[in-house]
Amino acid sequence: MSNLILGEDGKSRCNWSNAAPDFLHYHDSEWGFPVDNDTRLFEKICLESFQSGLSWRTILTKRENFRTAFAGFDFYKVAAFDQEDEQRLMQDSGIVRNKRKIAATINNAKCAIEMIEQEGSLAAFLWRYRTLPEQERAPQSQTTSVQSHALAKALKKRGWQFVGPTTAFAFMQAMGLLNDHVEGCFVRDRIERVRLKFNIPA
Repeated sequence: MSNLILGEDGKSRCNWSNAAPDFLHYHDSEWGFPVDNDTRLFEKICLESFQSGLSWRTILTKRENFRTAFAGFDFYKVAAFDQEDEQRLMQDSGIVRNKRKIAATINNAKCAIEMIEQEGSLAAFLWRYRTLPEQERAPQSQTTSVQSHALAKALKKRGWQFVGPTTAFAFMQAMGLLNDHVEGCFVRDRIERVRLKFNIPA
């Protein structure tokens, strides 16, 4: 089966972009474009953690609810969440009510602050694990990589929770640490052009 689908606009895209109504815009304007904003990077790690065992469509549909519930993923605010906040979140039907994942998000916010103090930014640390062009495999042919295993191990060592190699790889795909759009997808070429101008955080 082809990894590409031809859209009504005549453009070829990754086949998964047609799987749900919300996916088209996400595919065309977000997935795979390099990100260096710490808040967005933290949000994505958290959402990928919540997605573990679920479909991304479930999380994407609830993303605005997550943003409201977790103070826009401002890690300084999330790190200050207390038991009352955890109870509030467990009663919020607009998000995924998983006690361990909620607790992990609060924990990871504290870890994020520590990382910024030590590294200068989340971006500077996370982008060390980018996949270089010569390291890339056939697009969408794997769910983990050497780099995602290394990133997950490094995060775990620093106290992060619910970020295993598969979650780390999905995060890397989405935040542009590799270009995993399939060959022939019009967005792949757009991302390559953006990546040429992107300054790797340091």
